[in-house]
Amino acid sequence: MADVNQGSVLPSETPALDGLNATDSNGTDAVNATVAKFVATPEGTALAYGSLVFMALLPIFFGALRSVSCGKSKNSSDMPETITGRDAARFPIIASCTLFGLYLFFKIFSQEYINLLLSMYFFVLGILALSHTMSPFMNRIFPANIPIKQYQLLFTQGSGETKEEMVNYEFDTKDMICLVISTVVGVWYILKKHWIANNLFGLAFALNGVELLHLNNISTGCILLGGLFVYDVFWVFGTNVMVTVAKSFEAPIKLVFPQDLLEKGLGASQFAMLGLGDIVIPGIFIALLLRFDVSLKKNTRTYFHTSFLAYIFGLGLTIWVMHTFKHAQPALLYLVPACIGFPLVVALLKGELTEMFRYEEVSAEDVAAKEGTTQVEKKDK
Repeated sequence: MADVNQGSVLPSETPALDGLNATDSNGTDAVNATVAKFVATPEGTALAYGSLVFMALLPIFFGALRSVSCGKSKNSSDMPETITGRDAARFPIIASCTLFGLYLFFKIFSQEYINLLLSMYFFVLGILALSHTMSPFMNRIFPANIPIKQYQLLFTQGSGETKEEMVNYEFDTKDMICLVISTVVGVWYILKKHWIANNLFGLAFALNGVELLHLNNISTGCILLGGLFVYDVFWVFGTNVMVTVAKSFEAPIKLVFPQDLLEKGLGASQFAMLGLGDIVIPGIFIALLLRFDVSLKKNTRTYFHTSFLAYIFGLGLTIWVMHTFKHAQPALLYLVPACIGFPLVVALLKGELTEMFRYEEVSAEDVAAKEGTTQVEKKDK
């Protein structure tokens, strides 16, 4: 899951990738170019940004729901990766170094060859992410009269008593079908770079990120979102690094929707876009609040609903500011205060603020280590 995480933070905190912006099919900045090339109609603009908001909500909602139960899976690929406070504190620094590294790469080396390598990299990741996303749906619609064969992919290190399990992935016929469908989408994306194929991969990346990246507590979430808030503002307004990377980077790490769809149909080329970082980063915090709701055992989802509505408010505010000032906006500038502030106010009013900050999740590795220690102690007795 570091892959999804990496894909969402490296270049995503940019006016074009981590904010809301409009570009043409070649990636040029349409905030200025649209004056000469294309002027979106009010209907086209409303459809584009309304669709972006709707698409952004899908991986957050379903990813959060799936995050509640994903820790019970036996597959190593389905186990969540826990983000600790130390990870959250280092995250903006690592992201900044990687972003600047990409900037230097695009300045020194040929953009064509770099994007070719990145396309192949995200081609493989996209197939795996989309296949994992489709799996629960395939389980429901798969015909009962077709036999299902079980498979297992197992990699170990060492031998005898020192043998250590590295990868243990169990899959069946249904998973193979998902893999084939995902491969078709991947080939479509590689050959055509079509915006629908881009969005299918982008939605899969975002949903997997929200589902499998777990914050261990609320404090860690505040550190992560707060750090990326500062990171976002600095790189967007302080330098041209993000703009350069955004215009050079070609990969399905953003959701796009054409503003000229009504005029040109599926062949439209003037896009509004939203970076996956603006979905995954607030999304993992919203998913944490859902798991906190579940831990309260009150049959209510107060904090999940509050943070979900806060996300809608923050994203809507981003769009309004962008159109008011006619300038691309870093969405985290508005999403972070909304997604953190609204739930904290609700917790304060309900008298559950202390309980919220005491909530702690244990990583799968810690659980396994604890169980191993318990078994050893029982044998000793």
